[in-house]
Amino acid sequence: MAFPAEVDGVPGGVLIGFVAFLLLAAADGARRALRTHQHWPLRAPLAVGLGLVLLAVPAGGVIAYDAARDDAVEEMLLDRLDKADKIVAAADGRAFDSAEDDYRDALDIYRDLGDDHAGSKAAQRVPDSLAAYYKSVAAPYDERKYCEATEPLRYLRTLRGSLGKDRLGTLATWPDDRLATSLYECGAQGLGTATPTAGGSGSGSGSKGGELGELLRTFPDSEQAGKVEPAIKKAIDARSADLKGSEPCRATEELRGIGSTAKALPGDAGSSLSGDASSAVESGVYACGVDEFKDGKFSEAAKTLKDFAGTYKSNGKRDRARDIAIAAEIAEARPAAGRSLPPAKSPGGAKLTYVIENGGPGPLEVLYTGPTTGTLKLTSCLGCKTYTSKAQGKKACLAGDGYPKKTLHLPPGDYHFLYKRDASTVGGVRNNSESSKVQPGYRYTDCSYVVTGGGLGDLDGLDGLDGLDDVAYLNGPDGRP
Repeated sequence: MAFPAEVDGVPGGVLIGFVAFLLLAAADGARRALRTHQHWPLRAPLAVGLGLVLLAVPAGGVIAYDAARDDAVEEMLLDRLDKADKIVAAADGRAFDSAEDDYRDALDIYRDLGDDHAGSKAAQRVPDSLAAYYKSVAAPYDERKYCEATEPLRYLRTLRGSLGKDRLGTLATWPDDRLATSLYECGAQGLGTATPTAGGSGSGSGSKGGELGELLRTFPDSEQAGKVEPAIKKAIDARSADLKGSEPCRATEELRGIGSTAKALPGDAGSSLSGDASSAVESGVYACGVDEFKDGKFSEAAKTLKDFAGTYKSNGKRDRARDIAIAAEIAEARPAAGRSLPPAKSPGGAKLTYVIENGGPGPLEVLYTGPTTGTLKLTSCLGCKTYTSKAQGKKACLAGDGYPKKTLHLPPGDYHFLYKRDASTVGGVRNNSESSKVQPGYRYTDCSYVVTGGGLGDLDGLDGLDGLDDVAYLNGPDGRP
């Protein structure tokens, strides 16, 4: 009835029934002994022999059953070990973030076998299973997917605290060199980028220097840590060379990321490298703005080069950047102004007088580009008003006197102008752009006024516009239209 042996042993009801049976048998034997008076010669030896047999049978049964039960327990523990091994095998090849819970479940089984069943056959096989476990978790490292390998290797390093170095043996330090290598490779791949090659957290703009910073803090004396500074220097040099290529804007952004990484490294490791990256970024911003201008991205070029001029005030290219930014802003309204970069130097020879007057309310800023490039600002015309037609504005400019004015001395050539009036003083006013050919022997007067949209029917391409427009009215030679 007891066999086959179960892990949990014989049910309590069976034991109680067996004890009751033995008591009944003993009682029946006593009853029979008391009723007979015949004495056999061999009665005593036979009784002793039968008694020993009756004692040996259940005692032997217990021993046999305990052995069978031990075998059942071993089988059960081996089944548990096999289950854990299958969990690890099924998780092999999956991304760690999706397989982590399964790995932890398997580890709980290994830990339980070692803690609660230390002498079992299954526990003796746990070290081999753990070795396979470590290799499975760290599989991305063997595949050289270093960014993917960093997180599982970090996890493996935590197991020395929960499982203990004595149980792990050489596995306790097994992840260290692999993690150091993965941090270096992933960090080097990700220099200057927000997202490295695959699966990593990135180094370009990561806090505390990303993977490279973690490497220097976690394994400061490692061989991999010694490679960090040379790798960053090499990356800076490579991106600096790219500034002369076809994508200087991209190279500049990558240099910014490299500089952020270097600046965040622990200690003084990246201080000089951060300075090198900053110097390269300074050159890159200028190169980026020029490239944007050449590509016809005039709005972006104007912003980039204005920022350059405002940030790097001691840079020798600051004035040049301002000129290109002015030309880019004009070209945004008049693409013809962006056909080529403005001249780096103003041509020599005679200069022609070019007077600009503000015949409208609100301050006026005038941007111009041609043989020379620049900008000027005029104060508001006190008492000036807006006009309902272009003809009224022309008439007022011809008759006007005392308008705020400034005089330019321009080399002859073709120019493009952009007129920008302060919209806070004249609600909804639009910028206006014009072209002008400045010829030797003449004096030019340029008067700007404001007309309402309903009176712009005589302006090319502006029929039916609402609101206000700033209009420039150019007088020809000797003051004649």
